[in-house]
Amino acid sequence: MSDALADFTLFDFDDGRWTRPVYRIGSGPAVIVIHEIPGLHPGVLQFARDVAAEGMTVFCPSLFGEPGRPVTTGYAVRVIAKTLCVRREFTAWAADRSSPIVDWLRALARQVHAECGGKGVGAVGMCFTGGFALAMMTEPSVVAPVMSQPSLPLGKKNAAALDVSPDELAVAKARMEAEDLTLLALRFAGDALVPCARFATLQRELGNRVEAHVLPDASARGGSGRDPHSVLTLHLNRHDPDGETMKVHRRVLAFFKDRTGA
Repeated sequence: MSDALADFTLFDFDDGRWTRPVYRIGSGPAVIVIHEIPGLHPGVLQFARDVAAEGMTVFCPSLFGEPGRPVTTGYAVRVIAKTLCVRREFTAWAADRSSPIVDWLRALARQVHAECGGKGVGAVGMCFTGGFALAMMTEPSVVAPVMSQPSLPLGKKNAAALDVSPDELAVAKARMEAEDLTLLALRFAGDALVPCARFATLQRELGNRVEAHVLPDASARGGSGRDPHSVLTLHLNRHDPDGETMKVHRRVLAFFKDRTGA
Protein backbone atom coordinates (compact mmCIF):
# COMPACT_ATOMS: atom_id res chain seq x y z
CA MET A 1 0.00 0.00 0.00
CA SER A 2 1.20 3.55 -0.78
CA ASP A 3 2.59 5.55 2.15
CA ALA A 4 -0.11 8.13 1.40
CA LEU A 5 -2.67 5.49 2.46
CA ALA A 6 -0.82 4.19 5.51
CA ASP A 7 -3.36 5.40 8.09
CA PHE A 8 -6.43 4.22 6.14
CA THR A 9 -8.14 0.85 6.28
CA LEU A 10 -9.39 -0.82 3.11
CA PHE A 11 -12.53 -2.77 2.25
CA ASP A 12 -14.43 -3.66 -0.91
CA PHE A 13 -18.01 -2.49 -1.31
CA ASP A 14 -20.36 -4.42 -3.60
CA ASP A 15 -23.79 -3.03 -4.46
CA GLY A 16 -24.73 -6.10 -6.50
CA ARG A 17 -23.58 -4.53 -9.76
CA TRP A 18 -20.10 -3.19 -9.12
CA THR A 19 -17.41 -3.81 -6.52
CA ARG A 20 -15.02 -0.98 -5.75
CA PRO A 21 -12.33 -0.48 -3.09
CA VAL A 22 -13.06 2.03 -0.34
CA TYR A 23 -10.49 3.57 2.01
CA ARG A 24 -11.67 4.54 5.48
CA ILE A 25 -10.33 6.80 8.22
CA GLY A 26 -11.67 8.37 11.44
CA SER A 27 -14.73 7.84 13.62
CA GLY A 28 -18.12 9.49 13.98
CA PRO A 29 -20.83 10.24 11.38
CA ALA A 30 -20.00 9.39 7.79
CA VAL A 31 -18.68 11.60 4.99
CA ILE A 32 -18.01 10.24 1.50
CA VAL A 33 -15.13 11.97 -0.31
CA ILE A 34 -15.30 11.26 -4.05
CA HIS A 35 -11.96 11.97 -5.68
CA GLU A 36 -11.19 14.02 -8.75
CA ILE A 37 -9.14 13.04 -11.81
CA PRO A 38 -6.66 11.37 -11.91
CA GLY A 39 -7.63 9.43 -8.78
CA LEU A 40 -7.34 9.13 -5.03
CA HIS A 41 -4.17 11.22 -4.93
CA PRO A 42 -2.36 12.51 -1.81
CA GLY A 43 -4.21 15.86 -1.87
CA VAL A 44 -7.60 14.14 -1.71
CA LEU A 45 -6.34 11.89 1.08
CA GLN A 46 -5.12 14.92 3.06
CA PHE A 47 -8.55 16.49 2.75
CA ALA A 48 -10.04 13.22 4.04
CA ARG A 49 -7.72 13.42 7.04
CA ASP A 50 -8.87 16.99 7.69
CA VAL A 51 -12.49 15.83 7.78
CA ALA A 52 -11.64 12.88 10.04
CA ALA A 53 -9.82 15.20 12.44
CA GLU A 54 -13.13 17.03 12.97
CA GLY A 55 -14.81 13.90 14.34
CA MET A 56 -16.18 12.13 11.30
CA THR A 57 -15.62 8.78 9.56
CA VAL A 58 -14.43 9.39 6.02
CA PHE A 59 -14.98 6.92 3.20
CA CYS A 60 -12.90 7.41 0.06
CA PRO A 61 -13.99 5.22 -2.86
CA SER A 62 -11.43 4.56 -5.57
CA LEU A 63 -13.35 4.89 -8.84
CA PHE A 64 -10.46 5.31 -11.30
CA GLY A 65 -6.70 5.77 -11.22
CA GLU A 66 -4.20 4.30 -8.75
CA PRO A 67 -4.90 5.00 -5.06
CA GLY A 68 -2.14 7.05 -3.43
CA ARG A 69 -0.34 7.94 -6.65
CA PRO A 70 0.72 11.61 -6.94
CA VAL A 71 -0.65 13.75 -9.76
CA THR A 72 1.38 14.19 -12.94
CA THR A 73 0.25 15.45 -16.31
CA GLY A 74 0.95 12.17 -18.10
CA TYR A 75 -0.86 10.14 -15.46
CA ALA A 76 -3.89 12.48 -15.61
CA VAL A 77 -4.06 12.31 -19.41
CA ARG A 78 -4.02 8.51 -19.39
CA VAL A 79 -6.78 8.32 -16.78
CA ILE A 80 -8.93 10.84 -18.66
CA ALA A 81 -8.61 8.90 -21.89
CA LYS A 82 -9.47 5.59 -20.26
CA THR A 83 -12.36 6.97 -18.21
CA LEU A 84 -13.99 8.90 -21.06
CA CYS A 85 -13.54 6.24 -23.72
CA VAL A 86 -13.89 2.91 -21.90
CA ARG A 87 -15.64 3.18 -18.56
CA ARG A 88 -19.39 2.72 -18.97
CA GLU A 89 -20.21 3.67 -15.39
CA PHE A 90 -19.45 7.33 -16.19
CA THR A 91 -21.40 9.72 -18.38
CA ALA A 92 -19.23 12.68 -19.36
CA TRP A 93 -20.87 14.35 -22.35
CA ALA A 94 -24.61 14.00 -21.77
CA ALA A 95 -26.55 16.76 -20.04
CA ASP A 96 -29.45 16.18 -17.66
CA ARG A 97 -28.46 12.68 -16.59
CA SER A 98 -26.19 11.33 -13.88
CA SER A 99 -23.48 8.72 -14.24
CA PRO A 100 -24.52 5.12 -13.49
CA ILE A 101 -21.86 4.87 -10.75
CA VAL A 102 -23.99 7.26 -8.65
CA ASP A 103 -26.26 4.28 -7.87
CA TRP A 104 -23.24 2.55 -6.28
CA LEU A 105 -22.46 5.69 -4.28
CA ARG A 106 -26.04 5.90 -3.01
CA ALA A 107 -25.82 2.30 -1.82
CA LEU A 108 -22.54 3.08 -0.08
CA ALA A 109 -24.18 6.05 1.65
CA ARG A 110 -26.99 3.85 2.95
CA GLN A 111 -24.54 1.33 4.39
CA VAL A 112 -22.19 3.81 6.05
CA HIS A 113 -25.07 5.77 7.59
CA ALA A 114 -26.48 2.56 9.09
CA GLU A 115 -23.04 1.77 10.47
CA CYS A 116 -21.88 5.20 11.65
CA GLY A 117 -25.15 6.84 12.72
CA GLY A 118 -25.51 10.57 13.10
CA LYS A 119 -28.07 12.81 11.41
CA GLY A 120 -26.99 11.74 7.93
CA VAL A 121 -24.12 11.46 5.49
CA GLY A 122 -21.96 14.18 3.96
CA ALA A 123 -20.74 13.83 0.38
CA VAL A 124 -18.30 15.86 -1.68
CA GLY A 125 -17.59 15.36 -5.36
CA MET A 126 -14.63 16.98 -7.09
CA CYS A 127 -14.12 17.92 -10.73
CA PHE A 128 -15.28 14.94 -12.84
CA THR A 129 -17.31 13.72 -9.84
CA GLY A 130 -18.42 17.17 -8.64
CA GLY A 131 -22.07 16.76 -9.62
CA PHE A 132 -22.33 13.32 -8.04
CA ALA A 133 -23.04 14.86 -4.62
CA LEU A 134 -26.22 16.51 -5.90
CA ALA A 135 -27.42 13.36 -7.69
CA MET A 136 -26.81 11.36 -4.49
CA MET A 137 -29.55 13.33 -2.74
CA THR A 138 -32.14 10.86 -4.00
CA GLU A 139 -30.72 8.71 -1.20
CA PRO A 140 -32.41 9.97 1.99
CA SER A 141 -29.31 9.52 4.15
CA VAL A 142 -27.36 12.17 2.20
CA VAL A 143 -27.87 15.49 3.98
CA ALA A 144 -24.69 17.50 3.30
CA PRO A 145 -23.81 17.68 -0.41
CA VAL A 146 -20.77 19.64 -1.63
CA MET A 147 -20.03 20.20 -5.32
CA SER A 148 -16.38 21.18 -5.71
CA GLN A 149 -15.47 22.42 -9.21
CA PRO A 150 -18.23 20.34 -10.91
CA SER A 151 -16.91 19.82 -14.45
CA LEU A 152 -19.58 17.61 -16.05
CA PRO A 153 -21.13 17.55 -18.53
CA LEU A 154 -18.19 18.40 -20.79
CA GLY A 155 -18.41 20.60 -23.89
CA LYS A 156 -19.20 24.24 -24.59
CA LYS A 157 -22.80 23.47 -25.51
CA ASN A 158 -23.27 22.07 -22.01
CA ALA A 159 -21.84 25.08 -20.17
CA ALA A 160 -25.09 25.73 -18.29
CA ALA A 161 -26.07 22.08 -17.87
CA LEU A 162 -25.93 19.82 -14.82
CA ASP A 163 -25.10 16.12 -14.72
CA VAL A 164 -28.31 15.21 -12.93
CA SER A 165 -31.64 14.14 -14.39
CA PRO A 166 -34.75 16.31 -14.01
CA ASP A 167 -36.20 13.68 -11.65
CA GLU A 168 -33.07 13.66 -9.47
CA LEU A 169 -33.06 17.46 -9.36
CA ALA A 170 -36.74 17.51 -8.40
CA VAL A 171 -36.10 15.10 -5.52
CA ALA A 172 -33.17 17.20 -4.30
CA LYS A 173 -35.22 20.41 -4.43
CA ALA A 174 -38.13 18.83 -2.57
CA ARG A 175 -35.86 17.42 0.12
CA MET A 176 -34.07 20.73 0.58
CA GLU A 177 -37.36 22.49 1.26
CA ALA A 178 -38.90 19.74 3.39
CA GLU A 179 -35.76 19.07 5.47
CA ASP A 180 -34.22 22.57 5.43
CA LEU A 181 -31.09 21.36 3.61
CA THR A 182 -28.52 23.29 1.61
CA LEU A 183 -25.77 22.54 -0.87
CA LEU A 184 -22.29 24.07 -1.13
CA ALA A 185 -20.85 24.76 -4.59
CA LEU A 186 -17.19 25.77 -5.07
CA ARG A 187 -15.18 27.03 -8.03
CA PHE A 188 -12.40 29.41 -9.01
CA ALA A 189 -13.62 32.44 -10.94
CA GLY A 190 -11.51 31.82 -14.03
CA ASP A 191 -11.93 28.06 -14.23
CA ALA A 192 -12.94 27.27 -17.81
CA LEU A 193 -13.76 23.67 -16.85
CA VAL A 194 -16.50 24.90 -14.52
CA PRO A 195 -18.42 27.59 -16.43
CA CYS A 196 -20.10 30.36 -14.50
CA ALA A 197 -23.27 29.45 -16.41
CA ARG A 198 -23.36 26.14 -14.54
CA PHE A 199 -23.39 27.97 -11.21
CA ALA A 200 -26.08 30.27 -12.55
CA THR A 201 -28.19 27.19 -13.29
CA LEU A 202 -27.64 25.87 -9.78
CA GLN A 203 -28.69 29.16 -8.26
CA ARG A 204 -31.72 29.46 -10.53
CA GLU A 205 -32.87 25.92 -9.74
CA LEU A 206 -32.05 25.83 -6.02
CA GLY A 207 -32.34 29.49 -5.03
CA ASN A 208 -31.19 30.17 -1.50
CA ARG A 209 -30.67 26.43 -0.97
CA VAL A 210 -27.31 26.69 -2.73
CA GLU A 211 -24.39 28.42 -1.05
CA ALA A 212 -22.00 29.27 -3.87
CA HIS A 213 -18.36 30.16 -3.28
CA VAL A 214 -16.52 31.64 -6.28
CA LEU A 215 -12.89 32.15 -5.32
CA PRO A 216 -10.48 34.63 -6.94
CA ASP A 217 -7.83 32.87 -9.00
CA ALA A 218 -5.14 34.77 -7.11
CA SER A 219 -6.10 32.94 -3.91
CA ALA A 220 -5.07 29.55 -5.31
CA ARG A 221 -1.86 27.84 -4.26
CA GLY A 222 0.84 28.50 -6.82
CA GLY A 223 3.46 26.14 -8.17
CA SER A 224 1.14 23.33 -9.25
CA GLY A 225 1.75 23.90 -12.95
CA ARG A 226 -2.00 24.04 -13.52
CA ASP A 227 -4.57 26.81 -13.73
CA PRO A 228 -6.65 27.22 -10.53
CA HIS A 229 -9.18 24.39 -10.40
CA SER A 230 -8.99 21.98 -7.45
CA VAL A 231 -10.45 24.04 -4.61
CA LEU A 232 -9.98 21.55 -1.75
CA THR A 233 -6.82 19.77 -2.92
CA LEU A 234 -4.15 20.85 -5.41
CA HIS A 235 -4.95 24.57 -5.23
CA LEU A 236 -5.79 24.78 -1.54
CA ASN A 237 -3.34 27.34 -0.18
CA ARG A 238 -2.45 26.01 3.26
CA HIS A 239 0.37 28.54 3.52
CA ASP A 240 -2.20 31.34 3.83
CA PRO A 241 -4.50 30.31 6.69
CA ASP A 242 -6.51 33.53 6.39
CA GLY A 243 -6.83 33.32 2.60
CA GLU A 244 -9.96 32.57 0.62
CA THR A 245 -9.23 28.90 -0.08
CA MET A 246 -8.65 28.09 3.59
CA LYS A 247 -11.81 29.98 4.57
CA VAL A 248 -13.80 27.79 2.17
CA HIS A 249 -11.99 24.70 3.46
CA ARG A 250 -13.07 25.54 7.01
CA ARG A 251 -16.62 26.25 5.82
CA VAL A 252 -16.87 22.79 4.24
CA LEU A 253 -15.64 21.10 7.42
CA ALA A 254 -18.12 23.08 9.53
CA PHE A 255 -20.93 22.23 7.09
CA PHE A 256 -20.22 18.53 7.39
CA LYS A 257 -20.01 18.68 11.19
CA ASP A 258 -23.26 20.58 11.54
CA ARG A 259 -25.30 18.54 9.09
CA THR A 260 -24.07 15.10 10.13
CA GLY A 261 -24.19 15.83 13.86
CA ALA A 262 -20.49 15.23 14.49
